[in-house]
Amino acid sequence: MSSAPVLRADDLSAGYPGVPVLQGLDLEVRAGQPPTGVIGPSGVGKTTLVHALRGSLKPTSGSVTYNGRAVHRLRGKDKKQFNGEVRAVSQYSMTITDPKITAGGVLKNALREARKAGRTHATPIDELLDAAGLAAHFTDRRMITLSGGERQRVALASALATRPEILLLDEPLTAVDPQARRTMATRLGDMAITLGTGILLLSHDLDLVAQMCPQVHVLAEDGIVASGSLPEVLATSQHSVVRDFAEAAPRANQPFRLSS
Repeated sequence: MSSAPVLRADDLSAGYPGVPVLQGLDLEVRAGQPPTGVIGPSGVGKTTLVHALRGSLKPTSGSVTYNGRAVHRLRGKDKKQFNGEVRAVSQYSMTITDPKITAGGVLKNALREARKAGRTHATPIDELLDAAGLAAHFTDRRMITLSGGERQRVALASALATRPEILLLDEPLTAVDPQARRTMATRLGDMAITLGTGILLLSHDLDLVAQMCPQVHVLAEDGIVASGSLPEVLATSQHSVVRDFAEAAPRANQPFRLSS
């Protein structure tokens, strides 16, 4: 059995007062393994799942554990360590509070945070930017001058700078154009392999999931309804959510490949 850090959901149900969202969900993300995808239509609970996996939302039943410990019960040093090892990036991740801060400044802060947590690594800022599809000259660009897509890329680079064991990506590239997404998928996958970071990619973008994830789960209102490679799932599952995906994005119904 591998000793790699593992984040697990077992028979997880979660939601909000009077609004159940997730029902009986089982999922595992392990550091050092290829990225796993979760696809599902908007509003099905992908963001709720991230909140539960991060411990900001307590399960109504079942459990979320990190290395065997209940995530929502972590406190003090254990919680700080968990927050360093399990990072999340969403389409809303990069809030700018300092109008003067540059992309390089954001990454320097992240690297400083990593050093304090004992998670430093030798990846220079330009390589972190490259992994997120940004040229080295963005180091000196102020964050307020960047487009939404560029800010999303800096958020990704910042998360990578802390060398997480697990990276949860919730629709992380919605503001990035399709061609750039394809390039980023390759670079992000390569960087994750280099750092040994396990990735859970939650998205309705089948092209992105197809490029990054050899294994996917389909999330619907009644839980995970299909699992396997994306082409296999799209070709064999008769669930209505899967059929809608298959009809809308036939290009994704092709063999998995990590590199373009």
